[in-house]
Amino acid sequence: MIDALQEDCLLCLDEAYGEFAPDGVLPPLNVDERRVIRMRTFSKAYGMAGARIAYAIAHEDLADAFNKVRNHFGVNRIAQAGALAALADQDWLGAVLKRVREANERIATIASANGLKPLPTATNFVTIDCMRDGDFAKRVVAALVEQNIFARMPFVAPQNRCIRISAGTPVDLDLLEEKLPQALEAAAVS
Repeated sequence: MIDALQEDCLLCLDEAYGEFAPDGVLPPLNVDERRVIRMRTFSKAYGMAGARIAYAIAHEDLADAFNKVRNHFGVNRIAQAGALAALADQDWLGAVLKRVREANERIATIASANGLKPLPTATNFVTIDCMRDGDFAKRVVAALVEQNIFARMPFVAPQNRCIRISAGTPVDLDLLEEKLPQALEAAAVS
């Protein structure tokens, strides 16, 4: 992809879910390439969404150009300290990634047991094909929300037949397992 870029183009890689990617999927870091900027965040795998902290990896010249236009006061010192601590604690990150994988596997099992199709994921959520149209998926989301289970519809037509369930605790997933059949039944009769 980089080789196919025109010389005056910039490739911005959103790697917000990069920590969740299987080994070998992300391209190796190469800060010598002047046409690529890679953006990462601490809001997903590191669980620091409220800190509003992220970073970019780029050639020095490209970083200098972005430095001229960025908000120089956009990240506070506490967020910076938290990010540095998070980077230093890779054991914790590994434990979080393991729990997310386990939760995603359970969500997929629950979805399949209810006749839905979980899509492969490398994130902290599972997209589930409700196997019908967008109106049905919207009713499933509404029925889940009515039962205090947060779900989203992440796409527009024709993918709007899918819903999105975030990885949660075992207790959260017990509730999903209990309530999803009821939500599907309610959506089917609406």
